[in-house]
Amino acid sequence: MKTLYMVIPCYNEEEVLKDTAKELKNKLEDLISKKKINKKSKIMFVNDGSKDRTWDIICELTKEDNIFAGLKLSRNRGHQNALLAGLMYAKDKCDIAISMDADLQDDINVIDEMIEQNNLGIDIVYGVRSSRKKDSFFKRFTAQSFYKLMKLLDVDIVYNHADFRLMSKRSLEALSEFKEVNLFLRGLVPLLGFKSSKVYYERNKRLKGVSKYPLKKMLSFAFDGITSFSVKPLRMILGLGFIILIGSIFIMIYSIVVKFLGQTVDGWTFIMLSIWFIGGVQMVSIGVIGEYIGKMYNETKQRPRYIIEEVVDNNEKDN
Repeated sequence: MKTLYMVIPCYNEEEVLKDTAKELKNKLEDLISKKKINKKSKIMFVNDGSKDRTWDIICELTKEDNIFAGLKLSRNRGHQNALLAGLMYAKDKCDIAISMDADLQDDINVIDEMIEQNNLGIDIVYGVRSSRKKDSFFKRFTAQSFYKLMKLLDVDIVYNHADFRLMSKRSLEALSEFKEVNLFLRGLVPLLGFKSSKVYYERNKRLKGVSKYPLKKMLSFAFDGITSFSVKPLRMILGLGFIILIGSIFIMIYSIVVKFLGQTVDGWTFIMLSIWFIGGVQMVSIGVIGEYIGKMYNETKQRPRYIIEEVVDNNEKDN
């Protein structure tokens, strides 16, 4: 039987954490009783610099039951870094790891199917939403637009998949070889190339609390994904530059012809619109290029993606 570690990133989750812990504990104990996983399997919560009692609750849970473990980052490093920290800690202690969010919107009942897929030789099993009927129109529209845009920009990600997935030990080892600071795990995991499959589920409503991904954060996350995995925006800027150049040549020819025909008129409106349009294109282009340069700057510094301040794991203490 394989040892499973469940990795749960947490940021200000005090409202929902105890309920989540109870549900996950019941699930793991059920899997253990059915002899689908080893008794050493654990639920690991990763505290991503929470400002509430999240870490205190994690410590209480680890004292109550050895099935829980906790990892505390020294400061808030973002969801993707917190998730990676948990996975990298787990890879030396488990045979398989399953990552999911603390709000328990992902259906834990498909974990059985994930493990069955892994037993058939599948290294990576993606949890994929079967529909978005429960989402608001705005959220559904923005999510679908995001996936379509990523596909258009040749970024290989799984449609309607977030971070609910099973990964084998060797896929975790392979993931550890990626050293980039700008993390976008939804794009990195498919790059591993191991055999993969999907399980489909209906996403539940959040039990308590509020979403940690408001629109501003979602847009930032999407932009990070695009600029980390595609150079198409740079090529689009180049293409737009050529289009404007060709257009300016036609305008120049037209202006010369009109000049010689003596049909010149005051062109204040046209000139102003041209200046504002070209100026706007230039500013956007510089901004996109600057985003890529900024990412290169962060990568060259090679700063740690996260720093672990404290670990609470009863098995670790015994060793």
